[in-house]
Amino acid sequence: MAINQSEYIWFNGQLVHWKEATVHVLAHALHYGSSVFEGIRIYDTPRGPAIFRLTPHLRRLFASARVYRMEIPYTLEQLVAATKETVRANGLRSGYIRPVAYRGYGGIGLDPTACPVEVAIAAIEWGKYLGADAMEQGVDVCVSSWQRYAPNTMPAMAKAGGNYLNSQLVKLEAIRNGYAEGIALDSGGHVSEGSGENLFLVREGRVVTPPVISSILEGITRDTVFQLLAEQGIQVKEQPVPREMLYLADELFFTGTAAEITPIRSVDGMVIGRGSRGPLTTEVQAAFFGLVQGEREDPYGWLEYVDA
Repeated sequence: MAINQSEYIWFNGQLVHWKEATVHVLAHALHYGSSVFEGIRIYDTPRGPAIFRLTPHLRRLFASARVYRMEIPYTLEQLVAATKETVRANGLRSGYIRPVAYRGYGGIGLDPTACPVEVAIAAIEWGKYLGADAMEQGVDVCVSSWQRYAPNTMPAMAKAGGNYLNSQLVKLEAIRNGYAEGIALDSGGHVSEGSGENLFLVREGRVVTPPVISSILEGITRDTVFQLLAEQGIQVKEQPVPREMLYLADELFFTGTAAEITPIRSVDGMVIGRGSRGPLTTEVQAAFFGLVQGEREDPYGWLEYVDA
């Protein structure tokens, strides 16, 4: 999906014009993937633009940095304020925010300690990641030949740039074979997640999702769905999911900041349920979009208003 250029980016403590937010070609992150990042949605509501779960996203940014021993030179509160400032400066009412912390220019080699940790926050206009029609009709996906990394090789709970080389292989293979997305298995052969989305499965009235030990990112939209389903008295069971359970599901859907709540129409050419959005997926979508668009009460404080 092409980037819609904005006017300003928050870059190491100040707003700069889009084309001035540059990085040296010898930045450590460019060569070794030493960056951590977040993706966050802005929604247009009757009370003005609201950022969905901004503070939890930025907490996860700090947590990811901690895993890689990166000291972010700003506080959580400073980055919350900087994010809202960036959205205001670009006049956005809805869109997508990309905070990134990375090791910059300072040394060459795997030891990154000589490289300063730099931070940037971009905010842009952005639509539906997997297409507007996908929200109702669903998407066709495949099980990838590329597996997720084993737990003792890469930290899946860290949203780090280098981790997404694996995701790119999953995505590229899926697109090359005519699918919208791929699903990766973990190192034990159980279902993990999409290239950039968590996965939920509905079968015979039960809702199941792969656990953290299946090398998934602990998604914030995933957590949101847990709570929205709990409102309806539905408990999500976290358990290892065998591949064949995908084919036997009544409903499947992806969750994520980019994907939001996207139904899955087929897996490996096998139609899921009735071949379009199922009833529980429909209910979850309605609850989610009703809240983020300010059409229903937000009892959790998930909407953080830009102009509060």
